[in-house]
Amino acid sequence: MCSCSFGIMPAFHVSKQVKTWLREHNQTVLQDAQTSKTGVRIIPCWLPIKSPWLNRIEPKWVHGKRAIVEPARKLSASELRQRVCDHFGCEQAENLAQKVSESSLSYLGG
Repeated sequence: MCSCSFGIMPAFHVSKQVKTWLREHNQTVLQDAQTSKTGVRIIPCWLPIKSPWLNRIEPKWVHGKRAIVEPARKLSASELRQRVCDHFGCEQAENLAQKVSESSLSYLGG
């Protein structure tokens, strides 16, 4: 079993039900291998719940998300865009226009 050097594991990976299933599955595969049957053993490698040291934007995104999103309702695209720009202090830019070639249109059925 691969061990995580950070010692942080998600709750669903450490449940008894998952560990029991993995152990039983791997034992069945090993037993079947002795009778010339094939199977695949599963070797879990536990991952950390959060990894802000791997993704530098993650801590900033969490604070931004909390400041922007409303749990009571979904925001429209224009509201969301305005709130993101207001929170991060940026100007709204024009939407990017994508140029589509004639061959792409015929491929897409247009």
